[in-house]
Amino acid sequence: MKEMGIGLLGFGTVGAAVVAGLQEHADLIARRVGVRLVIRKIADLDTERDRGVAVDPSIMTTDAAAVVNSPDIDIVVELMGGVGAAREMVKMALELRKPVVTANKALLASHGPELYHLAAEGCTDLCFGGAVGGGIPIVRMLREGMTANRVDSIYGILNGTCNYILTRMENEWLLFDDVLAAAQAAGYAEAEPSLDIDGHDTAHKAAILASLMLGQPVTSDRVYVEGIRGLSELDIRYALEMGYRIKMLAIIKLIDAKLAVRVHPTLIPLGHLLAQVGGVFNAVVLEGDMVGQSLFYGRGAGGDPTAGTVLADMADAARNLVYGSVRRVMPSMENEEDAISYRDIADVVSRYYLRASLLDKPGVLARITKVLGDRAISIASVMQIESSAGAHVPVVIVTHKAREGDMNDALRDIDALDVVGAPTVRLRIEDLGETS
Repeated sequence: MKEMGIGLLGFGTVGAAVVAGLQEHADLIARRVGVRLVIRKIADLDTERDRGVAVDPSIMTTDAAAVVNSPDIDIVVELMGGVGAAREMVKMALELRKPVVTANKALLASHGPELYHLAAEGCTDLCFGGAVGGGIPIVRMLREGMTANRVDSIYGILNGTCNYILTRMENEWLLFDDVLAAAQAAGYAEAEPSLDIDGHDTAHKAAILASLMLGQPVTSDRVYVEGIRGLSELDIRYALEMGYRIKMLAIIKLIDAKLAVRVHPTLIPLGHLLAQVGGVFNAVVLEGDMVGQSLFYGRGAGGDPTAGTVLADMADAARNLVYGSVRRVMPSMENEEDAISYRDIADVVSRYYLRASLLDKPGVLARITKVLGDRAISIASVMQIESSAGAHVPVVIVTHKAREGDMNDALRDIDALDVVGAPTVRLRIEDLGETS
């Protein structure tokens, strides 16, 4: 049976899981694919640390470039992370016309256009199923399974740390900071958690999904981002009382030939399947014109789930080489980025949840409704949570659909009123499946 030499760059959690997975399933993969994958070299800055998996010390090196350039290496697997050295190694491999498998979402979200072009120019494969959704085959579905569908919207819970925090805040009525500390202690959040809780990890993944949806490169600087840092458990509770659950959501929509990609905490109906996704799990809903809504659910991160997807990409790349079918999957993301027309966040339309801190006396609510009305924002419902004459109390307002820019102007005017005791909390409501 034909062997394919694998050069692994990065021997961290996922890299170690890839090696362990291949050791356990090498025969299974060979039977299914007709190619035997053999890891011939591993590059990492630390060649001594015990990863819990046995490898021949002679294949370990600190020289990543030597691995990429080695004639024994047919496929390069990049699991280094970051966008500096990883970018150079991936570029080098593609320029050598060696297939690359990567799970590096930040690299693709920032330098995807360059790398997609190099893969096309060199007529070689760039596989990245592990970059989004861990063990969920969402990348494969968009590249292959949805070829005949026009996908107009994607909704995704793409960060397990955020989902874990929101789930515990809701279930145990804990404060954000307390749950974050617990997530760090449990290993679900990094010691420096900003990449996750400020939404940037989700934005990287959203950019990749948007690129696949359009077949044109979208970079993360095109994504509007708000995180969950400081989200109040009060808003989680009030949302539940109104029939919604707050999730950190990536929303990708193509409306009137304009693309809007945004990431922010969002109220979604309790009855929708996405609202049932708890803990560290991820889920993605695709809306295809022929298939309708499709849900993909599973573990979105971690060594084993991501390694499983990386191994599947390695098997694909190897089979393509053996049978002379490189780039057999539908070409994608090779068009120019400037062919895309983007919808500015100020022009996005949605419904809104507002929690205002208002002085509890007659006439105050009328002043708020006038400000909203002056911006053509109509109110769907109002809920005063407490009553304490002469004090500031929380008042929850749900609006009908309004333009983001108009809401920004209205909130600026509302928060300037002398009857408002604190900045108004604004969260967006998404009625999944609607186009607006």
